[in-house]
Amino acid sequence: MTEQLGFDGRVAIVTGGGGGLGREHALMLASRGALVVVNDLGGAVDGTGSDKGAAERVVDEIKTAGGEAVADTNSVATAEGGAAIVQRALDAYEHVDIVINNAGILRDKAFHNMTPEQFESVLDVHLRGAFHVTQPAWPHMREQNYGRVVLTSSAAGVFGNFGQVNYGAAKMALVGFANALAIEGARFNILANAITPVAETRMTEDLIAGGGLAGKIGPEYVAPLVTYLCHESCEATGRVFTVGGGRVAEVFIAEGPGFVDADLSPESIRDHWDEVVDQDGYTVPRNANDELRFFLKQLGSRL
Repeated sequence: MTEQLGFDGRVAIVTGGGGGLGREHALMLASRGALVVVNDLGGAVDGTGSDKGAAERVVDEIKTAGGEAVADTNSVATAEGGAAIVQRALDAYEHVDIVINNAGILRDKAFHNMTPEQFESVLDVHLRGAFHVTQPAWPHMREQNYGRVVLTSSAAGVFGNFGQVNYGAAKMALVGFANALAIEGARFNILANAITPVAETRMTEDLIAGGGLAGKIGPEYVAPLVTYLCHESCEATGRVFTVGGGRVAEVFIAEGPGFVDADLSPESIRDHWDEVVDQDGYTVPRNANDELRFFLKQLGSRL
């Protein structure tokens, strides 16, 4: 029998933990011994309003099942809110080991109709929210030489989606966020990864129903990956994974060999476009320096 991954004594913050993906993350971690701070403002999908009972209800579920958790209703959209969330963990459990950045809102609109407020409000929760919570937790992780950070990205960020310039920009930025954190955290045993989940939640239910998958890819299928990424035995960092419906796979950005010409011109690029976009022989750089070495190698081999 496979030994179950345990989290006894580990303290986890789960933002957006009052429902959907966050609720499943909180429940699974708590069921395996983690002490969980369930954060949720309890707003609508577009971020308006609040329901402070959302986080409390998940805490009640955890405690009924024999676990330990506390609720928090601060907003991730402000630095003060993020600091208060981390302080809640410190006050309740004296340290913090895991931060799962899951809080999110939608303000979908075709780009020509999108207002600055619709753009900024989505970045405030997804991107700035991840900073506001992770940054005050970071010194504690460095000091204890341990930490796990998960960023909730999206296929809308990596691949794009109509009407989601704001959401896509925020979600792709979280990939860069995870990559940079992974590099900075490496010598302190702090790992950071991003996920692009596929799951039926209140934020995706219309799209999922339209695809005929209603009831088949619930958020409970995402929690196992997040739980593994948060475990001390996991060594992955600076990676992106898609997960949903029982499937897990790595998503990566690759670079092809490309076209080199010492006398590069718009016309030579046009005439060799097939080489520019050729994906055979691609490499997957692990960081910016790795990409630079590959670039220079390709450049040097062809000049």
